[in-house]
Amino acid sequence: MSASRDDFGIAFRSALLQRGAAQKFSLFSLIILACVIFFLDVYGFTFMKPVRAVINDGIYKVSLVVSSPSRFVPKATESVTSLFNIKRENEQLKRELEIYKQKELNVEFLSNQNKNLKKILESEESFLKKESMILSKVLIDKTSPYLKSIIINRGSKSGVLKGMPVLDKEYLVGRVVETNYLSSRVLLLNDLNSRIPVTFGEEGVQAILKGVGGNRPLLEYLPEDFIVEEGIDVFTSGKDGIFLPGSPIGKTMINGEVKLFSESSQLSFVKVDISNQEKENF
Repeated sequence: MSASRDDFGIAFRSALLQRGAAQKFSLFSLIILACVIFFLDVYGFTFMKPVRAVINDGIYKVSLVVSSPSRFVPKATESVTSLFNIKRENEQLKRELEIYKQKELNVEFLSNQNKNLKKILESEESFLKKESMILSKVLIDKTSPYLKSIIINRGSKSGVLKGMPVLDKEYLVGRVVETNYLSSRVLLLNDLNSRIPVTFGEEGVQAILKGVGGNRPLLEYLPEDFIVEEGIDVFTSGKDGIFLPGSPIGKTMINGEVKLFSESSQLSFVKVDISNQEKENF
């Protein structure tokens, strides 16, 4: 067993020695070849000129290939850096564009609101001059399946009292049912608790306009066997002593409902009639 191990060791060392001898021979051969080329080149043999040209071309080609990575890496790094910078600038421009879009939308909203208010002021200039109307802004629209009311930015400080009529342009939309110092709550005509005495038609038919919680209030207490025709204007009768007679409300429909002139869900500004300062007793 030990003899076979010794044989293996001897063979392995022999192989290493042979490999080392081959490397030494190769180095020695290269040295001899370099000396021969140097000798031939120094003494100017004619055949050395083309040989030297070939050798130089080979060296230049090898140098070009070896130096290519060193020239390519900086360019590649610069391209990647430029790509990341472009991406970052693109994201920043997108954010700025969104900000400008939001500002543009805000300007459009304010412009539309300003135009709406300007139209109201121009169309109601005669009312405002009488100092019997207060222009108010709708702050909150309180809606539910049956209850319809709005909160306005005028209260007792501005002379608003409970029971005062509230109009959209010249159309009646409700009455004040609660007042605070700087705000008031307005009960709309289509609220379930709303009851308004009205009149309509050439014969001056009297009825009660009752809110049912929907978009269109209903005519009640009509004359017996009375058939409501469609498209007749409905006005306040003034019999309750709260609303002035003749305020337009809407038009009749075949089923006894009234289509209001003013859409309660679209109210932005309303007017409060403060001509009667005794409404608080209502």
